[in-house]
Amino acid sequence: MESLGNKLKNAREHKKEVYEDVSLKINVAVRYLKAMEEDDFSVFPGEVYAIGFLKSYGSYLGISADELLSLYRAMKLQEQPMPVEQLLYTRREFPMKIAIQILAAVMVVAAIAGGVYFALHLPKRAPAEPKLRATKEYVMNENPEERRLFLGDSFVVRYNETNYQFTLMNIGESLTIDSPLSDIRLDLGQEVMVDMDDDGFNELKIIAADFVKNYPDTGARLYFDLDASPPPPQMVNLETSETATSAASAPTVPATVIFSSPTPYPFTLQAAFQGFCLFRWEILAERDRQGRNEQYFERNGELSIQAQNGVRIGASNAVAVKIQVISGGRNVPVELGVAGEVVVAEIHWIQDENNRYQLVLTRLE
Repeated sequence: MESLGNKLKNAREHKKEVYEDVSLKINVAVRYLKAMEEDDFSVFPGEVYAIGFLKSYGSYLGISADELLSLYRAMKLQEQPMPVEQLLYTRREFPMKIAIQILAAVMVVAAIAGGVYFALHLPKRAPAEPKLRATKEYVMNENPEERRLFLGDSFVVRYNETNYQFTLMNIGESLTIDSPLSDIRLDLGQEVMVDMDDDGFNELKIIAADFVKNYPDTGARLYFDLDASPPPPQMVNLETSETATSAASAPTVPATVIFSSPTPYPFTLQAAFQGFCLFRWEILAERDRQGRNEQYFERNGELSIQAQNGVRIGASNAVAVKIQVISGGRNVPVELGVAGEVVVAEIHWIQDENNRYQLVLTRLE
């Protein structure tokens, strides 16, 4: 059967494409393209990124994503080491076939006789019930931490002196995880951010790193990353024309100035996607537009966001999305980062020491 890497390589050579041209068209670094064609997925920062780049490369070459994922999982299964017992096993050959046959016949007769005896002399017992697997509870000891959970297993995350228990309830087309906060549903490779203490900021990231749809017996490998970083700087409140920050409390991460004005005004953020990307956004300081949004975008996808005070955005692959900020008759492009970089940033109004307002891009480290 054709390997995953050979399938990608043959498809690329059939299209008479070189690595450099493909890299520019789908925004994936050349070293990642070569690694996929060589079946070397150890160079990727995580399996989530390997799957995302694999889908993007396959889509460009015209290969079904399901077919590529099937080859990828088959390759991962073949990489599992053989048990030591099988490596040490040495087959014995018995040349005395007649002696073996006689011994086997004697053992069969003895087994039948013993079975008849016990059947006649022992009291009948109710059939034993099949043993059920005992569920397990794991406690987060490292950060981040990966753990394979089976149905009913729990993973406990301690945050601010409180234990939060996440229990795997179902493995179907997607995963269902029960938590004290709300039910969580995850597709393969998807990640979700969790607000642990309901303060408006996400502290825990959960990723469905690996599972086989509709096969609960194989369990699911989950990735937990607890990030208790402090909240980002506050935004300007346009309703009261007051600022919640000052020069003394300016963010430590350098900000990029997009617009400067005597007064703040609404703006539009336009995003154009060049490849597969998980994108999140949240409108800031607007009571009637609270809540976080997220969506997977493919190549040629588009998104338009209108905001008054600011917007918080996050991208799983910074180079896969091109951002433009439009307001006051001006259109300013904004660079988020490089290929494969996970970025969280805010575009928001702040007031400088001269009482002027600046619309800035702030990276949240």
